[in-house]
Amino acid sequence: MTQIWIAMCVHLLLAYLKFVNKMAWTMSQILRLLQLNLFARRPLLDLFEPRSGPPDPRNAQTQLALR
Repeated sequence: MTQIWIAMCVHLLLAYLKFVNKMAWTMSQILRLLQLNLFARRPLLDLFEPRSGPPDPRNAQTQLALR
């Protein structure tokens, strides 16, 4: 019974988070993001902000110099 109550609480908290922030993500996407960042020490809402993007592939530090 305890696991059922915990699962219901988590589901309601995620639904509330999705509703308040008006996210277009699905519940499974939100849950997956939280699972991947479970031990990260960052504010919760920072996880849902878009990132700056991947690094520039033309940057010399990210490429090998083949000569």
